[in-house]
Amino acid sequence: MAKNSLFAILLRSPWWVSLAVGAVLAAIGAALLPGEYKIAGALSALPFVVIAALAAKRQWHLPSAARVAEVQTAVGAMPWPAFAALLEQAFQRDGHAVQRGRADAAADFVLERKGRTMLVGARRWKSARIGVEVLRTLQAARDAAEAPDALFIGLGELSDGARAFAAEHRIAVWQAAEVAQALRGLPLR
Repeated sequence: MAKNSLFAILLRSPWWVSLAVGAVLAAIGAALLPGEYKIAGALSALPFVVIAALAAKRQWHLPSAARVAEVQTAVGAMPWPAFAALLEQAFQRDGHAVQRGRADAAADFVLERKGRTMLVGARRWKSARIGVEVLRTLQAARDAAEAPDALFIGLGELSDGARAFAAEHRIAVWQAAEVAQALRGLPLR
């Protein structure tokens, strides 16, 4: 599906938006079409109802904006050892074998699950702005380890260059919402 197609945009929007579009389309079809076509007009809303259901399923377990803000504040106030311990718990809960990186290493964690290795860089999670340099360092470590996956965790804003670099090199980036999702159910104190 194209990134900016109507259905892709609706999948990223709140679920009720798709439902509202479907209801409006069904009402217009029922009101304006001749009698023999009213049912077909109303059924034209069915794809929007399906998209609403898919979006609702995706969004069901996502943290609220208040929870994301709460996690961002709590995690931003933590020292590295406490945050690293939380991340380690979250990764283990999600089925990863976790190995901590050395203090001077570019990767803070080496995760393994189902035979796939992922390097995780998270030590600069408090940085207000994340530039390309930290992602280049993580990418170099990934190349050296021949790991197929890399993840950077940071609460700050990615520069345009960093965003492009992450997309080009397939480096996953977790920011506040993804961190809140990953830390679900874990105590933040």
